[in-house]
Amino acid sequence: MSPLHEASAEEPVLGVTVPVTVDDHERCPATAVLRRIGDKWSPVLLSLLAERSYGFNELDRSVQGLSRRMLVRTLRSLEREGLISRTLHPGKPPRAEYALTDLGRSLRELLTTLGQWAVAHEADVLTARARYDAAY
Repeated sequence: MSPLHEASAEEPVLGVTVPVTVDDHERCPATAVLRRIGDKWSPVLLSLLAERSYGFNELDRSVQGLSRRMLVRTLRSLEREGLISRTLHPGKPPRAEYALTDLGRSLRELLTTLGQWAVAHEADVLTARARYDAAY
C-alpha cells in the first residue's frame, strides 16, 4: 500500500480498525460465525437439514465418516447458536428430530452463495495454488 493510502491507527478499513488487536478479532461476530460453520461437519449438516428435518439416526446414517460423538457435539453447537432446533418426540426411546431454524435458513442461503462461488472459481484457485507452489 502506498503512503497516501495507509490507514491511520484509528481509521476503519472496511469495518476493521487498524491495527487489529487479538481482542478485536475474538469479539468480532463474523469470527464466531466462521468458527462455527468452518468446522468439518457443520456445513454438511446444515445442507442436509436445508432439505428437510432429520432424526438423529437418519443423520448418523446419512454422513459417512462422522462419528456419533462428533455428530452429537456438532448438533449441540448448531442448536446452541440457534441455527437448528431439536424436538423430542415421546416414545421408548424418545426420538429427537432436528430442523433448520429461520436463522439457520438465512445462513444456509449465504453458504449456498459461497459454495457457488467456490465451484465457479475452482479452476482459478487451483491455478493460483500451482503457481504459488511452483514459486516456493
